[in-house]
Amino acid sequence: MVTNRVADHVGRVLGGRYRLLAPIGTGASGHVFVADDITLRRRVAVKVLHTGLAGDESFLRRFRAEAQAAANLNHANIMRVFDSGEDTDGPYLVLEHLGGGSLRDLLDSGRRLSPSQALLVGLEAARALDYAHRRGLVHRDIKPANLLFDDEGRVCIADFGLARALAEAAWTEPSGAVLGTARYASPEQARGRSLDGKGDVYALALTLVEAVTGQVPFTADTTIGTLMARTEHSLEAPAEMGALGPVIEAAGRLEPADRVDAAGMVGGLNKAASELPAPGPLPLAGAVPIDASRVADERDMTMMGAQSGAGPATSRLFDAEADPVVVDDKPPPRRGRRLLWWALAVLAAIAIGVGAAYALNSAVLPSHRVPVLTEKTEAQARQALAPLKLKLQVRRDYVDGTVAGTVLSQEPTAGTPLKEKQAVRVLVSRGPPPIDVPDLTGKTQAEAQSLLTAAGFQFAINPANDETVKKGQVMDWNPKGSQPKHSTITLKVSDGPGPRGIQDWKGHAFDEVKGALEKAGFKVTRKDAYSDDVKDAGKVISTEPGAGKQAPYGSTVVVNVSKGAQTIALPDVRGKNVDEAGQILTKAGFNVFSYGPPSSKRVVTTDPTPGTMVKRGTDVTMYTGRG
Repeated sequence: MVTNRVADHVGRVLGGRYRLLAPIGTGASGHVFVADDITLRRRVAVKVLHTGLAGDESFLRRFRAEAQAAANLNHANIMRVFDSGEDTDGPYLVLEHLGGGSLRDLLDSGRRLSPSQALLVGLEAARALDYAHRRGLVHRDIKPANLLFDDEGRVCIADFGLARALAEAAWTEPSGAVLGTARYASPEQARGRSLDGKGDVYALALTLVEAVTGQVPFTADTTIGTLMARTEHSLEAPAEMGALGPVIEAAGRLEPADRVDAAGMVGGLNKAASELPAPGPLPLAGAVPIDASRVADERDMTMMGAQSGAGPATSRLFDAEADPVVVDDKPPPRRGRRLLWWALAVLAAIAIGVGAAYALNSAVLPSHRVPVLTEKTEAQARQALAPLKLKLQVRRDYVDGTVAGTVLSQEPTAGTPLKEKQAVRVLVSRGPPPIDVPDLTGKTQAEAQSLLTAAGFQFAINPANDETVKKGQVMDWNPKGSQPKHSTITLKVSDGPGPRGIQDWKGHAFDEVKGALEKAGFKVTRKDAYSDDVKDAGKVISTEPGAGKQAPYGSTVVVNVSKGAQTIALPDVRGKNVDEAGQILTKAGFNVFSYGPPSSKRVVTTDPTPGTMVKRGTDVTMYTGRG
């Protein structure tokens, strides 16, 4: 009998191995269940495709081929395909179980990503696409619902190969499935042309824009309107995308020939990383909680496994083999049997008494509803449980995109009644898992910053002078080895040779000074000037910067060189008052003397005579007389 309702699948064992526990999602292609792998005893996700596909031989052939190709993909950001098969109701896929929910769940909760967070998601997805495209696989249906997260925030692309198989199936998709695909269709997909990996890149660009802004570009009220809008213009990045704008537009160009491929998108995102701050924790939606009322009774597992050929219907409390119990076929003596019955009666009475006491104690203990502990610190969680007299059991683990000390999940969930003295189990973050700091040997500062940002680290710069290492080159970094994600790595970067001191070169020959300064790493510029102080031509008057100052290595030092003392024409002060004439000559730079009768008031002549070309500082004698 064909199973139609999703709930009817719960409890079934597919392929004699995968026991469906509870539904966790429904899409255009089928229903997804959380399941137990009975053989390997691990939790998996099982996607059961719609029953209408079971009789489509063309689809089944394509499905088997695509499932095998997808199973061969081995990349950290591609959801692993463990197994595939076909049941009475149709084909199914056994997949990696991811507990962080999908990007669609995150967006539907009303949350948005910052450009830095979108870069992190886009970079991991683009790397996965590049890996798959280089192996000849095109996804064809990149959208938020197919970008899933594990508990640590790692992005995984789901449904590789499934879109192509469904495209060739002769069946009618559920209502709304076509519109859902059209929202992220590339222009060539809307025109019905053949697709390559650049169609996936275009869809990823649309997805990242929606993740930041909440809006899908080009979306119209109808499917036809959406497809038509998509075929007329290249994608323009909204202002909210910030530094992601250039790579989004490069990935969203109208013609595939003008569009970057997945490797180019990885490069563009890495470049944008240097312009953005470190991303905060991703606001993961989390896995859909399993409804206990819809989960098959665990006691049925071994029986169902036996019925489906999984193995004998036996169960052990421990894995270790128990000691054998030897049964003697001979009946015990009558007196011995009476003692045995008395012993059993006493044990039963004790058990009943203990059970009754426990039941009575449990009955009188009050119950309290478990408060919300997620997103609180461990100390806050303990404080919240203390008045309720509930215990706290803590498990700690590294989880990407989280803050150390924060409660990530709790069991039972908030609102569940719980009696006093019972325990609430929580997972507390140790912070992001440690990752290896890249080897930065021989890198420039820009290259090192790019590598650290792409790896998830922040950085600080510590410049230091060095006589041998080129300016801008990384000399060392700290700390090294494995460090928590988002921690700060300090780069010791060469600032080139340090500044040089300049000595007093006054009175030295220019060639001597020039050679010494150039040897110290300076450039030298000569500037000639008259000097009454340094009268010998060719000797240094001073330097700029001056003696005792420091100047950067490689900078220019101006050397002022004497042309000797400057000669000027002796002013004509004849006929002037003695005092006035003395002031004129003194101001011109001469040493003035006066010769004549005491009552003389006027200058008769001078020695040297007026107009003679003389150096400043020359002695000038004024001869005076009555005037």
